[in-house]
Amino acid sequence: MIWKKLTILTTASIKDALKQLDRTAMKTLFIVDESDHLLGTITDGDIRRSLLNCGTLNDPIKKIYKTNSFSVKIGDYNEEVVRKKMLEGPIFCVPVLDTSKKIVDCIFWDKEVAVPNKNQNCLLNIPIVIMAGGKGTRLLPFTHVLPKPLIPIGEKTILEIILDEFEAFGASKYYFTINYRGEMIQAYFKGIEKQYDIEYLWEKNFNGTAGSLILLPEDIPDTLIVSNCDIIVKADYSDVIKFHREKEADLTILSSIQHHQIPYGVVKYGEQCVVKRITEKPEYSMPINTGVYIIDKKCLSLIKRDCVFHMTHLIDSLIENSKNVYTYIVNENDYIDIGQWEEYHKAVDQFKYKN
Repeated sequence: MIWKKLTILTTASIKDALKQLDRTAMKTLFIVDESDHLLGTITDGDIRRSLLNCGTLNDPIKKIYKTNSFSVKIGDYNEEVVRKKMLEGPIFCVPVLDTSKKIVDCIFWDKEVAVPNKNQNCLLNIPIVIMAGGKGTRLLPFTHVLPKPLIPIGEKTILEIILDEFEAFGASKYYFTINYRGEMIQAYFKGIEKQYDIEYLWEKNFNGTAGSLILLPEDIPDTLIVSNCDIIVKADYSDVIKFHREKEADLTILSSIQHHQIPYGVVKYGEQCVVKRITEKPEYSMPINTGVYIIDKKCLSLIKRDCVFHMTHLIDSLIENSKNVYTYIVNENDYIDIGQWEEYHKAVDQFKYKN
């Protein structure tokens, strides 16, 4: 029963819900009592809004879940009505209930309903800047021979897989900032069939993760996306752009909630090293910077020339100048850092499975 994996009790925390969403790779969970009676639903969007409104990961989900969720009765629903409702939502899954409101099945839109992507062109007029000039020292010895963006994952390079994510939302204009073995990157993309346009921005020196942005043309559109060349973020970019514009953000950082468990007992002590307690293998959850940013063009004026200037420097400058810097949070499994060996091997296995 797949739907069982999508149920969670009202006593759970937001952190518990996030972990379960990651495990199921779904966007929705059903809130139930101990007998599987439906009480409501919670989505990753509900969690994102809660955190935006100063909620914490330890808050109980009963504070934020929706009680008016759409459901159908077993043997008593019209498939066309369900399809229309899912399209309008969009709703990712619909619980099927018996007469006592107990969940007995679930309708998934990818199986039951062919759902078009309404926002497939949301990035049509937004250029994507890929910072592809680094030496890739974390992936030695491969990068002694190949530039990091051309390291293969399955049948494609890292860079092509990153571009696939943006292409799904209509992106067609890319800028690659290049330096280390940049000629190989140019030659590779010149030799493949593609439906998008690429311009190459050559860095004379390694000027940091934001320093190369001064090479962008003056007539670039007002909003652009900047991404590292060794990460994959699976986000609904139509929602990301909507969030950025509604908040009137100057810069939006895509972040991912990560959960890390310390494999030791952590000692808490006070004055004179008097031990207060030992917490065995504690787990810490925190949002981390994925390396993808939505940036307004006017922010580029704060980048210092002829020196190493990273995205963190730009973000610090924006905050110091009272500009609007926000974060859009994605799930843990929606972020893959291919720039380190352990994650690279995970990505290889994941995309091998898909192909």
